[in-house]
Amino acid sequence: MEKNKTIFYCQKCGAEYSKWMGKCSSCGEWNTIVEEIQSKKAIKKNWRNEKKQATKPVQLNKVSLKNEQRVITTNGEFNRVIGGGIVPGSVLLIGGEPGIGKSTLLLQIAISTNSIKTLYVTGEESERQIKLRSERLDNSNNNCYVLTETNIQNIFIQIKNLNPSLLIIDSIQTLNSNSIESGAGSVSQIRECTAELIRFAKESNTPVVIVGHITKDGQIAGPKILEHMVDTVLQFEGDRNHAYRIVRCIKNRYGNTAEIAVYEMQSNGLIEVKNPSDVLITKKEENYSGIAITSTLEGIRPIMIEVQALISNAVYGTPQRAITGYDTKRLNMLLAVLEKRCGFKLGSKDVFVNITGGLKVSTTSIDLGIVIAILSSIKNQPISDTYCFASEIGLTGDIRPIPRINQIITEAEKMGYKKIFISKYSKLAKKPKNIQIQKVSGIVQLYKILF
Repeated sequence: MEKNKTIFYCQKCGAEYSKWMGKCSSCGEWNTIVEEIQSKKAIKKNWRNEKKQATKPVQLNKVSLKNEQRVITTNGEFNRVIGGGIVPGSVLLIGGEPGIGKSTLLLQIAISTNSIKTLYVTGEESERQIKLRSERLDNSNNNCYVLTETNIQNIFIQIKNLNPSLLIIDSIQTLNSNSIESGAGSVSQIRECTAELIRFAKESNTPVVIVGHITKDGQIAGPKILEHMVDTVLQFEGDRNHAYRIVRCIKNRYGNTAEIAVYEMQSNGLIEVKNPSDVLITKKEENYSGIAITSTLEGIRPIMIEVQALISNAVYGTPQRAITGYDTKRLNMLLAVLEKRCGFKLGSKDVFVNITGGLKVSTTSIDLGIVIAILSSIKNQPISDTYCFASEIGLTGDIRPIPRINQIITEAEKMGYKKIFISKYSKLAKKPKNIQIQKVSGIVQLYKILF
């Protein structure tokens, strides 16, 4: 009788070990190595369950792209964030917190795209549950098929019979393969099932969309190699207790990365938000101090956002530094610049900064907006709601230019702002008609203009 082989895998990076270790030598994480049992009788088969002939090299110039047309869904924001539609033969991974709307979005796409045959495979819900959710979404589609199955080999049998044009897997953590002895959701099962789906997508030229669970740290569950294997990775962001959701593209082999799509969760599903700038800025009856409007770039898309700041005396001795939606270290740098270059004593002050709308910003184009919001709170003097700011702050207190400033100015003009403050060294393509451009070189100069 053959003995089963015991292998230890790192759940973080997928590294393989012959014995248990406390720390993974590959990724450096602690307590991530788990034991899994592999049977010697297990035979790995491809999705066709037949012997595959070895591929031959092809001259790149002779590869034809004439019939390569993207699958265009009825969801315009989804099409834009992945680069204009789903590429045939591609594998797309979408992750997010439980209850944020991953399954709702994909079911909306499946039942609203009548032009293609879609197979929606679920291992988490029954057919009746899917039907109830589709009734709530108020859509019907004769080309959408539902399969409740968790075995990858049985799924491929149904795929051969149905021959769908789009395959949706909800979720990869519920699938299991006969070639792996470990349970569903383990590192080896996720890696094997994903590899089978990728082989199917590439050989049949059928696009596959995979839903992935996330860990408590916000990372997609399973080995990190999972994100390297797929073609596109989308991340669902936002608080499920609030209405707005953000789908962010963090990897895309066929389009621009860092694109975002904004949705509003309603009773009939996720509704596209065509103009995110309009919903991210709070409507106020009167102006308050500590508020400034700035702009950020998400991919090639400029978005106007609102920055709120509150400066108060430290009550408990040690000053607090709290920021939501932006890098804390970057905030500390801006506070140091204000204290060193402008003479503001912030060492004994509590500083709270918030990017409204639940948006997480990583670009430095909002530096100037954050600084102006802080100065407005210090002076207790509101900034005109017709002003907006877009520039980076240097360590010397100078205001530096940012990329795509012309698109930002166009977006600010479209939103109705009358004046925008930018770096003196920004290069403009043309002078806009309905918005005044104020060029400044440093924080001190801008402070004198505003206050």
